[in-house]
Amino acid sequence: MRSVNSNINSSLQAESDTAMIDWQITAATIHCDDVDDEVTVIVQRDGSVRCVGFAKYDKPGRDTAGLIKQKSRQLQRQLKCTGPECRRVTDYRDRLLAEEANQANPADSA
Repeated sequence: MRSVNSNINSSLQAESDTAMIDWQITAATIHCDDVDDEVTVIVQRDGSVRCVGFAKYDKPGRDTAGLIKQKSRQLQRQLKCTGPECRRVTDYRDRLLAEEANQANPADSA
């Protein structure tokens, strides 16, 4: 299993390598252990955040429900989206906004 923090840190490192001056929206794909799939997290400058996986896994259609059931059997645990404010989504947003604050005030982080 991949660590959530390492995925988030990897995404943030990739984003911080390119200056995020005057950004409006950013997105990153991270692995979500709750649904055992890659999901895209979208953060807007105002701090609002959305997980694309929530739309797919919260109330899955027949095909997605079948996939979840199959994966659950293989992994021997229940797979279920924990909602739009899960820790992976909020951790990513918080780290991104903290990184932005550190870039804006580099003297404060030293």
